[in-house]
Amino acid sequence: MKSIRVAGLIVLLSGVALTGRAAYLRAKAELARVLIQRAWAEEERNGVAVKPWSWADMHPVARLRISRIGYDEYVLDNAAARTLAFGPGVVGNGVAIGEEGNLAIAGHRTTWFLKLEEVRTGDRIELQWFEEKKRRLGEREYVVERTEVVEPADVRLLKPVGGDALTLITCYPFGYGASSPQRFVVRATPVTESVTLKNGAAERR
Repeated sequence: MKSIRVAGLIVLLSGVALTGRAAYLRAKAELARVLIQRAWAEEERNGVAVKPWSWADMHPVARLRISRIGYDEYVLDNAAARTLAFGPGVVGNGVAIGEEGNLAIAGHRTTWFLKLEEVRTGDRIELQWFEEKKRRLGEREYVVERTEVVEPADVRLLKPVGGDALTLITCYPFGYGASSPQRFVVRATPVTESVTLKNGAAERR
């Protein structure tokens, strides 16, 4: 009986510890979200890149919105593992944000890209990005052409394209689980021309 009580106590304490850690990570992510949002607002005002906190090795470069599913997140300038803890990031082997080509953005299936599970063909995606060299904002609207579950080695949708495309990538299945052996990919193409926002006026190109 004593050994059963001890085992039960260990399980209980382990559960409390895991719950506490999960709550800490959620609070940390929410604080990071607020600081990143403030950095983006300052970039909009001043036209220069702003770190969300002094020791950060990344900054927000875009805002990604999918209105039908209530998605609205800020995209960070790289998709390194330490960066993805704080938001989706631009994949380095794709084109730079704002450039013509296949723009790839990755995010975690448990947090920033969890809502991609609700994305459907025909959904509209709004992307607003910060062009640091030109100190201005650009924006484009995309439409989802398809979603696909692929193996990690299948990089067809990450390859260059003739024209513009937006590719969103996360692990699959969605949510917390022991493993995520596959990848969920969203491919979207522009439905509007690129727009540059400068001094409150829209300049189309």
